Amino acid sequence: MFRQDERTCVFIDGSSLYSAARGLGFDVDYKKFLNFFRSRCNLLRVSYYAAILDTDEYSPLKPLTDWLSYNGYFLVTKAAREFTDNSGRRRVKGNMDIEIAVDMLEATPRIDHAVLVTGDSDFRRVVESVQRAGVRVSVISSMKSSPPLIGDELRRQADQFIELSDIAEEFTRRQTDPRTRTQPGPVRHPADQMSEPDEI
Repeated sequence: MFRQDERTCVFIDGSSLYSAARGLGFDVDYKKFLNFFRSRCNLLRVSYYAAILDTDEYSPLKPLTDWLSYNGYFLVTKAAREFTDNSGRRRVKGNMDIEIAVDMLEATPRIDHAVLVTGDSDFRRVVESVQRAGVRVSVISSMKSSPPLIGDELRRQADQFIELSDIAEEFTRRQTDPRTRTQPGPVRHPADQMSEPDEI
């Protein structure tokens, strides 16, 4: 799965990881998540990508992003877009695909292994490009969530697909039952407010 002799960078689509973990019924302990990679490979960087609503109001994502930026993660953020849907409800939409793709391509000459934490099939093309440069690409997401959060095109393109639920015990903070959980965790991700998930 991972090798100590491989220079490795991890690229985390924060919205996708949040959705997959929630669908599987657990919360991520980000300290353990970082240590999971540090103990298994020559880890150069772990980047976490999040779109944050830029308003004067308190962002429920801020405690998480503050903690990540001071505890070994390279944090990449941009302003999310707020809008009102057809039923008059306030929604937030943010997409970090371009930022992740650019960073993966820029890192390619210096790494042996790229780990992409997302299920979005839009990344298939950038994964293919990184592979052509000789870099191995692993994708972490879930087929066991309901609905499955990994697109078939991305899963087939990756050198290896890692099922999130198979490694979750390494970094689970609190086990929950997704069927009975009615309240979000103490730190909510903007994905919880989106009108619909990004297509996979």
